[in-house]
Amino acid sequence: MSKIIFNEHQRRLLEANNNTVSVSDRSIQYTPAFKVRAVKENLEGKGPSQIFTENGFDLTIIGTDKAKSALKRWRKSYQLHGEDGFYEERRGKNSTGRPLEKDISDEKKLEKAEARIKYLEAELELLKKLEELERQAKKRF
Repeated sequence: MSKIIFNEHQRRLLEANNNTVSVSDRSIQYTPAFKVRAVKENLEGKGPSQIFTENGFDLTIIGTDKAKSALKRWRKSYQLHGEDGFYEERRGKNSTGRPLEKDISDEKKLEKAEARIKYLEAELELLKKLEELERQAKKRF
């Protein structure tokens, strides 16, 4: 979470910018179009400070670190998901995160089951050894 806390005046200034969706005390939500444009300009050689300044952001308010870290995240997202990644919501209930069990092939299910069996057998063996050691310790005293 950001160390910068925006006051009411700063929030109003940031919300007035066409490149923002919303502004809270600590965060700024940018428009997908701005994110795509910023990444493309950055890949062409422009720096984060220059991109944010040219698009109407006051770096004394948001800080250069916030601009740098935002652009770093956006570049990563752009490499993984392309332009469409900025327009699709990948968080929450409707996200497509971990694949559902029904989407996994039978071969994968079998592999998973075998690995689980191996793990449980090793765990059982460990518990047996532990119980035996406890029994031996009780006999000694």
